Amino acid sequence: MRYIISLALASLPLAALAEVPQVVTDIPPVHALVAQVMGDLGSPTLLLEKGADEHDFQLRPSQMQAIADADTVIWVSPVLTPWLERALAESPAASLTLMDAPGTKTQPYALDHGGHAGHADHNADEYDQPEAEHDHEGADPHVWMNPVNAVHWADLIAAELARQDPENATAYSANATTTKARIKAMDAEISAQLTPLQGKAFVSFHAAYGYFTKHYGLAQAGSLALGDASVPGAARLTTLQAEMQAGNYTCAFPEIQHDPALLEQVMAGSSVKLGAALDPVGSSLDFGPDAYDALMRKLANTLTDCLQN
Repeated sequence: MRYIISLALASLPLAALAEVPQVVTDIPPVHALVAQVMGDLGSPTLLLEKGADEHDFQLRPSQMQAIADADTVIWVSPVLTPWLERALAESPAASLTLMDAPGTKTQPYALDHGGHAGHADHNADEYDQPEAEHDHEGADPHVWMNPVNAVHWADLIAAELARQDPENATAYSANATTTKARIKAMDAEISAQLTPLQGKAFVSFHAAYGYFTKHYGLAQAGSLALGDASVPGAARLTTLQAEMQAGNYTCAFPEIQHDPALLEQVMAGSSVKLGAALDPVGSSLDFGPDAYDALMRKLANTLTDCLQN
């Protein structure tokens, strides 16, 4: 019987015995892009759990094992998820850091020291423009909110998968082409939706939306916190409260993972409207290949619901 089984295995084509790479991803939008490029060939593992904070996350033993067993880990940056950088130091897996990859468009945090930032128009030809040469150190890590980066990453993901699984390189490339077309169609729809809102400034909990506002030509947002880890001081809150009372902002948006009480306190006495909570990483959404599209559309719809009235 053992001899018959061996003969049966030997008769299988090599492609059937090839293994699709085991891929681990950090956050829902990256997981969604990888899932789209992998298609029916396999499913990537997502580390960030529903409702979790991407900046401060504790890996479970099973997740540590998944990283150790992975062929490749595809993630944004240690600036965004320092806990994953520490785990990768113990793993032999290959690492594709999307923020540091050539061609990824990065920018510093959008706010200046006074809490404002300039207006930038969405450029329809942005997909065809090469990134300017600059150091990514100190850049805003919320790079997935520029869909131009997501389009670029589809090819990078396909190339990494093909490097490890050349038998399926054609499928990965075809899936990447479909993914890019889908993102560009979504981008055009969101751009049309947000164009009437240009010039209406808003306040968010922290400065996570610079890529989104710059790409779509929105007035840049003010924020309680200037970065991901910073805590707003009394002087910062006083300045922002005065700006709200002066009518500099139309809406203020809390975030899924943070208590809105402080933002509501700063809004007191102003005409600023309180919008629904934003979710910059999509941790509240259903995970899977549709999560990137859902994240971007949810951001656009949440902004529109408050700013258009």
